[in-house]
Amino acid sequence: MSAYDYDLFVIGGGSGGVRAARRAAMLGKKVAIAEEYRFGGTCVIRGCVPKKLFVYASQFSEAWEDARGFGWNFGERRFDWSRLMANKDREIERLEGIYHANVQKTGAQILASRAVIEGQHEIRLLATDKVVTADKILIATGGRPNPFADLPGAEHCITSEEAFHLERLPGSVVILGGGYIAVEFANIFLGLGVQTTLVYRGQEILQGFDDDLRHGLHQAMEHKGMSVRCRDTLIKVVQKPDGRFEAHCESGDILDADEVMLAIGRKANTENLGCEKAGVELDARGGVVVDEYSRTTADNIFAIGDVTHRVQLTPVAIHEAMCFVETAFRDNPTRPDYDTIATAVFSQPEIGTVGLTEANAAKSFDEIEIYKATFKPLKNSLSGRDERTMIKLVVDAASRKVIGAHILGPDAGELSQVLGIAVKAGVTKDQFDSTMAVHPTMAEELVTMYEPSYRLRNGERIAA
Repeated sequence: MSAYDYDLFVIGGGSGGVRAARRAAMLGKKVAIAEEYRFGGTCVIRGCVPKKLFVYASQFSEAWEDARGFGWNFGERRFDWSRLMANKDREIERLEGIYHANVQKTGAQILASRAVIEGQHEIRLLATDKVVTADKILIATGGRPNPFADLPGAEHCITSEEAFHLERLPGSVVILGGGYIAVEFANIFLGLGVQTTLVYRGQEILQGFDDDLRHGLHQAMEHKGMSVRCRDTLIKVVQKPDGRFEAHCESGDILDADEVMLAIGRKANTENLGCEKAGVELDARGGVVVDEYSRTTADNIFAIGDVTHRVQLTPVAIHEAMCFVETAFRDNPTRPDYDTIATAVFSQPEIGTVGLTEANAAKSFDEIEIYKATFKPLKNSLSGRDERTMIKLVVDAASRKVIGAHILGPDAGELSQVLGIAVKAGVTKDQFDSTMAVHPTMAEELVTMYEPSYRLRNGERIAA
């Protein structure tokens, strides 16, 4: 009989924590999972899912405009923010119920309480002030938006979390940040008819993505009417007597807005978690330090997901959970595989990407080939929309393997999932070339770019 109350105690009911709790319970382990707010974590409650619903809502304005070129006529157009919010809330509640039910089905015990670590094997439930014990503890508490407390007037600003609960749609918004969260929300607000300004300190939005896609999206956003101010930042936010705000820029400009949104990174939820009581080391930004098997500096305590400051994506947290269960309960030490993770930015147009960017590939390979096509999709020929699609492949010249695939255009996120399989499998450019095209599609360009646009040798551009 175990000396502990549980074989596994999971702190956090997000995607990673729920998957770990379910899998361990299905192996016959005695499992408890504590969640102080709602099941589903960032992704379901205040991230990926509601954001994607907002993205869909914001796309209808362009779809309405495009329909005219295909012979459709509509009457009065009117957007109802309150209806979107109510429908979004119902869907989130439905998904939360599924998460809750799936955990219950496995026999894991659900504890509606904040849980804090009291020792290497002890956890205190604050709702009852009861201390329980566990052989292994999994920290899966996720993260939250960085509040940027050093910015004077930050208390007047919203983050992505508050954006999902605004009582009214603002007429104008200023967003500080240049990462995917800032860019996605800027496109959402713009699509819903909001006067939108994006302010970012860096040289170009979406640092870490391929440069051609970054520049292409920036231009598309400005063409749609968004103001994108790179190489600038906010130094203070002031509330005016009428309740609106002034966002003061480092450049000296003052921007008026109904709302100011901060999207400048995220921080781990480790405050007052008790990590120090169990010898769990944190990094300089408060994230849990783990080894390649997700083990913390306390042998029996593991951590997965955003709280570790590794790759902050929901599928990654789920993958880490599966690897944790293999390592901790199946005597099969398994490292999470972070190679060639496909990802998307749900901007307008979308970005879908997998593998190395051109810049990173040029640093890692002696010679690379770049295949790039930029074109107007067939749909835009009748809609009259002046928006172009970009498809780009990065190829190792020696092995002919496709080491990067990048798309800017409609449904790029969907295509990145399929390309992720191919790149992960080590597909070569010759195999792309020998694949029959599906015509007429945007994606057929992937298999019809037979000659490289240019080559890079030792980082220097040479003739194709």
